[in-house]
Amino acid sequence: MRAVLFRRHGSPEVMELAEVPTPMPGPGDVQLKVSAVALNHIDLWMRRGLPAMKIELPHIPGGDVCGRVSALGAGVRGIELGLRVSVNPGLSCGRCRDCLDGHDNLCASFRMLGEHTQGAMAEYVVVPAANVVPAPEDRVPITDAELAAVPISFMTAWQMLVDKARIRPGETVLVLGAGSGVGVAAIQIAKLFGARVIAAASTEKKLAAARSLGADDTIDYAVDDLVGAVKRLTARRGADVVVEHTGAATFAKSVVACARGGRIVTCGATDGYEAQLNLRHVFWRQLSILGSTLASKARLFEVIDRIAAGQLRPVIDRVLPLADVAEAHRVLEAREAFGKIVLTLDDPAGQKIPTA
Repeated sequence: MRAVLFRRHGSPEVMELAEVPTPMPGPGDVQLKVSAVALNHIDLWMRRGLPAMKIELPHIPGGDVCGRVSALGAGVRGIELGLRVSVNPGLSCGRCRDCLDGHDNLCASFRMLGEHTQGAMAEYVVVPAANVVPAPEDRVPITDAELAAVPISFMTAWQMLVDKARIRPGETVLVLGAGSGVGVAAIQIAKLFGARVIAAASTEKKLAAARSLGADDTIDYAVDDLVGAVKRLTARRGADVVVEHTGAATFAKSVVACARGGRIVTCGATDGYEAQLNLRHVFWRQLSILGSTLASKARLFEVIDRIAAGQLRPVIDRVLPLADVAEAHRVLEAREAFGKIVLTLDDPAGQKIPTA
């Protein structure tokens, strides 16, 4: 089969299309014929290479995927061939206390599809049957590209706001990196739960798009002082919840921008891991700092139900053919996108990409 992979770390040009063996499903697994796969920042980090991130090369990335079931492993029941599905990229043992308690993303064996395993930027991918969620075919129409854009961003934002921060109606939520996949999901989820949203991004174009998603106020942190703007917009109270995933560049400001008794929930560090933290602000103002990674498997069902009901929607910046993976990396790295970049096995004109 044809797959996107990299054999060495480096610039976007190390990404290539190559022929690799087609994976076959083992017991409890399903094979999917991939139709669309979305990019995430983890794809950039893996390609660049990090000292603590051990990746077997060559590596096929891709954790956000839509496809149709093309083969069943032994013991799989209740899933039909041809079923269109989205995939939860979180892989766990399914047997430990955390997994059985519904907290599989706390499993000691937790891994991510396309990060700790070979991924879905290929014609076929194999995943556990427990990780697939059927597309809502009989409700709101959703394309393959849109379905691929859902899992990581929306599951992450859902756990951050609903499960971790326990968002309440009337609270003010500050969403940093509002143009990112997590950002656009967080704006919508916060509004769904009755919050006021302040969205922060680095261009007016992204801020306009954030307002179209429901953001009540916006801050251009390339121009405005983030803390000063938040204080001004909240009569100096600050934000009840801060959705933080940029890291070192903003974390110290997030702490100061948070209201007394507020919560900062973080899921990433795209601008660096070593953030400054003034502990006086944390204990004196009684702040909570919450870490979050993906969500339990059940949350993808919840998110897709909300999308099917028209309450949430995937946001796609652009759809590119699989062969344009280097360009997709360039756009994401340059922060030119609002929402997700999706690669498809069909080009945007609907023509099938040639495969050997």
